[in-house]
Amino acid sequence: MHIRKYDFNYSRRMFMEKTLKGIASAGVLAPMWPLIANGADISKAYPDELLSIEMYTKGKIKPGDFITAANVDVVKDLLDPISYMQVKEMGRRIEIVESVKDASVLFPNAFLEATLKNQGKAEIGADGNIYAPGKKAWIGGLPFPDPKTGEEVIANITLSWGRHDYCQYAIRQWDIAPDGSEAYQYDFVWAELQATGRLDGTVFQNKADMLRFQSVWFTAPNDIGGTAFLSSWHYDQNKFPDLYGYLPAFKRVRQFPTNQRFEPLVPGVTWFLSDAWAAGDPMLTWGNYKIVGRQPMLGAVAGNFSGSKKNWEAGTHGGPKGKTFWDSKMQLVPECIVLEAEPTGYPRSPVGKKRIWIDTRNQLFVAYNTFDRRGDVWKSFEAGWSRYEDGGTVIKDANGNPDWSWTYLHSHDVQSNRMSRIMHTESCSGGYKSELSAGSDDVYNKFMTTTAIQRLGT
Repeated sequence: MHIRKYDFNYSRRMFMEKTLKGIASAGVLAPMWPLIANGADISKAYPDELLSIEMYTKGKIKPGDFITAANVDVVKDLLDPISYMQVKEMGRRIEIVESVKDASVLFPNAFLEATLKNQGKAEIGADGNIYAPGKKAWIGGLPFPDPKTGEEVIANITLSWGRHDYCQYAIRQWDIAPDGSEAYQYDFVWAELQATGRLDGTVFQNKADMLRFQSVWFTAPNDIGGTAFLSSWHYDQNKFPDLYGYLPAFKRVRQFPTNQRFEPLVPGVTWFLSDAWAAGDPMLTWGNYKIVGRQPMLGAVAGNFSGSKKNWEAGTHGGPKGKTFWDSKMQLVPECIVLEAEPTGYPRSPVGKKRIWIDTRNQLFVAYNTFDRRGDVWKSFEAGWSRYEDGGTVIKDANGNPDWSWTYLHSHDVQSNRMSRIMHTESCSGGYKSELSAGSDDVYNKFMTTTAIQRLGT
């Protein structure tokens, strides 16, 4: 009898062995990152079953199919529990597309170049922070492309959320009630300015003690317009961000306590500041990081830009009134790290634990669930990602490459069955547009100070 070296369950056994032995390197047949460095094609790192949904499901699902309640059990092990429930019980459907083999499409071009340039230069200091040589602040890209520990995994997301030096997202959000109706609708702008870990090789205004400045200001509806928040992140990940807010009703800026990170900023939303990018708090204010598994997953990692549609808004479906979910495309992600952590720095946090499924190719989350203090699953935070090209619409970076960012979010509180359905749009009310570069604008003084958020509110 002929015994195949790589039978159908070979990858499953390899993932179990890597988890038990603490083996870090991504890839099954070969280490993945050397392949990315030499051309970004990862097909030699994984057996065909992990790069083809048709082979993985033995022909039951193929690209072009939709995952629905009728066939979702075939891929139950490839979805987080909340996504599975959404399809099985709430009428969600997911379009399946071919798996990406060119890893370069999963990054902004400059961020991938910085990752390859600075590979091997990061280390974790005695204080738990990430440093470049000479104990300097990190210098750009992924500090740990092939992470060995949970701390290295979370550092890859925390040190640069949007993977640009400046990001300005015009956002439209609909908050869906349990009966499927639209309970709230908000327009707002979310902006991120990197002080360190920048791709241009600089430290912003010599602020080496800061990681980023992040602000959010609401532009609609009228009764909430002008509400604004500023979160200033210290480079030291043991320190809590300084959080300020401007509330038009009180006509003043006030400082908020640390635990405000686990409360909605405005009525009806299901996400907290803590949820941002699955790493919304300084990494050392959480702890007990554990890599609890490795597995393939379905993820919305590419092809989700709706640039050919009005205001980049995708269609909706599912739920009682067909408005609960964005239309989205998922593909088989060959390997995800499953990371768990607890909010050790927040004794009154309503969150007891989070679990994140992270694509080993670009170290970004494809699924994220939080659990309450009883240990019951509470919320999911799912993102769609894409190069910004759709038909004839292409958004390019400064060097002429197709740019990359997130496209949509589903923030689903399953205990109350409320959904915040969020879209990264071309523009929102107030005349703001999405930008993935600051250009010549002084965005710090426009958006990233307490004076700025007060001005935005008035």
